[in-house]
Amino acid sequence: MSLNIAMATLDCADPQKLSAFWAEALRTTVAGDYGEFVMLAPPPGGQVALGFQKVAAPKAGKNRMHLDLHGGAGRVAEVERLVGLGATVLWDQVGAVPGIDWTTMADPEGNEFCVGEES
Repeated sequence: MSLNIAMATLDCADPQKLSAFWAEALRTTVAGDYGEFVMLAPPPGGQVALGFQKVAAPKAGKNRMHLDLHGGAGRVAEVERLVGLGATVLWDQVGAVPGIDWTTMADPEGNEFCVGEES
């Protein structure tokens, strides 16, 4: 038997608010709202679903793991769209790594993620 990643779960203060941001960001829907846990439907294309779990402790420091997002209308357009949804640009990495440029961002609760594209 082999293991597959079925879902990535983010700890957060407000699962409903954060799941609404990510549902719009990933162009998907909420599949289940269980109060302290909200689950999104997998985004189009068979990607991994996201879950949002309420925790009492606030986020402290840098994420130990983050999402790398690719595709859509291109990095610059997607970054602008995500900022419109409530994300924040932290920094850009353009030309630093051969073959890929990315923008590091934070969601409304400060969880880092990257939007990349081949250069």
